[in-house]
Amino acid sequence: MKVEFDKSLVTGNEMIDEQHKELIEKIDKLLACCEQGKGKIQAIKMLDYLAEYTEYHFGEEEKLQEEVAYPGIAEHKKKHAEFKKAVEELHEMLSEEEGPSDAFVAAVKKNVVDWLFNHIKNMDKALAAYVQREAGN
Repeated sequence: MKVEFDKSLVTGNEMIDEQHKELIEKIDKLLACCEQGKGKIQAIKMLDYLAEYTEYHFGEEEKLQEEVAYPGIAEHKKKHAEFKKAVEELHEMLSEEEGPSDAFVAAVKKNVVDWLFNHIKNMDKALAAYVQREAGN
């Protein structure tokens, strides 16, 4: 399964879009690693890498929200926390298995890919529009 950044995910905020491209690339590498049967250690390394970049990206997004006094910041932070928890649960799932199973890949698709694409298309696009409106004032 290939995961790619496409025009439906463009928010119009250059920083957010560039970081989303990087994040999606990391997710794609994790899935490719699983599908190629690279094993548990490699999958854990890719998941760690994804978790680190997620921390960085969410921190940058939240900093931007604070700078512009974004009214939806509390809900946005709550959603970010949900995603971080999902990644932690994937770590637990992977540590209990011999390697990345079909169930693990399905969980990545549901709890990472689907969640992230929905989050970008709704919450992040709303944030980017707000930032752009505020910059125009």
